[in-house]
Amino acid sequence: MIGSGIAGLVSALLLAARGLEVTVIERAATPGGKMRQVRVGGVSMDAGPTVFTMRWIFDEILAAAGTSLESMLRLQPLGILARHAWGPQTRLDLHADTRRSAEAIGDFAGAAEAHRFLEFCAEAKRVYRTLEGPYIRAPRPSLSSMTSALGIRGVGVLAGLGPFQSLWRTLSRHFRDPRLQQLFGRYATYCGSSPFLAPATLVLVAQVEMDGVWAVEGGMHAVAQAFAARAAQAGATFRYGAECAEILESHGRAIGARLGDGSVIEADSVVFNGDVAALAAGRMGPSATRSVAPPDPAGRSLSALVWSINGHTRGFPLVRHNVFFDEDYASEFRDIFAHHRLPRRATVYVCAQDRLDDDRPPGDAERLLCLVNAPAIGDRAPLDPEELQRCETASFSLMARYGLTIDRSADNTLLTTPAEFERLFPATGGGLYGQASHGWMASFRRAESLSRLPGLYLAGGSAHPGPGVPMAAMSGRLAAEALMAHLDSTSRSQRAVTSGGTSTP
Repeated sequence: MIGSGIAGLVSALLLAARGLEVTVIERAATPGGKMRQVRVGGVSMDAGPTVFTMRWIFDEILAAAGTSLESMLRLQPLGILARHAWGPQTRLDLHADTRRSAEAIGDFAGAAEAHRFLEFCAEAKRVYRTLEGPYIRAPRPSLSSMTSALGIRGVGVLAGLGPFQSLWRTLSRHFRDPRLQQLFGRYATYCGSSPFLAPATLVLVAQVEMDGVWAVEGGMHAVAQAFAARAAQAGATFRYGAECAEILESHGRAIGARLGDGSVIEADSVVFNGDVAALAAGRMGPSATRSVAPPDPAGRSLSALVWSINGHTRGFPLVRHNVFFDEDYASEFRDIFAHHRLPRRATVYVCAQDRLDDDRPPGDAERLLCLVNAPAIGDRAPLDPEELQRCETASFSLMARYGLTIDRSADNTLLTTPAEFERLFPATGGGLYGQASHGWMASFRRAESLSRLPGLYLAGGSAHPGPGVPMAAMSGRLAAEALMAHLDSTSRSQRAVTSGGTSTP
């Protein structure tokens, strides 16, 4: 396994549970990939994904491995999904209870908008239920295969949605209040995309959240640690601080990996857990370069500026997840995707990692992740310091105008830029979600589990079914199933397996 992000960890666990010999190579000191932690102001905090959703995926994976989520992690369901702000006194909470959300929207924007919200939720549920089997669970979906699997009823659901339309246009049909369009348009950013370019089918994210959002005791990094520990118990071997320099090929088939120190790990199969851009760019050697279609750098997903802060806060009543909107939403995505620059008027997301639904300050310094979307240009010239300072000043000034003051200093703050994400995840430019989901065909352009190089399997957010922790976990499951199907079809003995990915942490 080259790389131990959640996709690689899932593959390693499932393959080891089936009795295969699995070796995981990871250049970082700990598992997790993008589910990483940093140490700031003397404390550790999540610096990647912050939301645990689609629990059913993890329940099914762990059941297949003979264990359960309850035995590995402690989860706390959130009653408040997120708190959204457009001004010092203009706030709206979305709740796990749909009726409570409708009541809150009624108080915020009027009874008609509350009714439209319930209709929106009903459509989101129909779309999600329609696509779960033919797309999310399917190993190799294509337009023709998915149309066949959907049947007349499923095609009708998508036709009613207007699948060729953008998410933004669909939201404009559902809601009259532009603030609600902003709020639900944010779902496109969950897969690194613009709501003005992403397909309408992303309304299904509303159903994902209504099915439950959890906080994980110990943070999201604890998910990676728990999966790594269970995979090790099943027999997988982990080699940290081991960087893959090349995926090896013989007679047209992947046969192992050469590490940075020159040593070789032989394998019957390789699972690559990383961004396919690293393969196409030759980061894993010439044989792997031909294993995938090269992604277009112009189609990269969002990167980010991430401030990890261990500081005191005042004023705004933070909950676990908080979003501060600027009124000019469209300019943010024009700046990023059209002009390839930091947004001048950005939305700011804040995860208060020491809070749940209780908005009372913890009484001491608290761990905060503050995020602003950014272009994936980390492999180009460094960001202009003046541009970076303008973006930072505008972002923290926006929060201050809405009532939130954060005590920051050089000692309690760590900034991660697209350049640092490029270093962590090579050949991506710092893009955190693979290719952006722009246009209705984008979902069918993602790499599938089977690469063009026999014996090399793909898992991660740049592969099907897409980015985000649960989708990446599903990709790890699909890669393991594809590998096992090959072994079963050839009746080969269960020999060594190197689960592969990029040389990313």
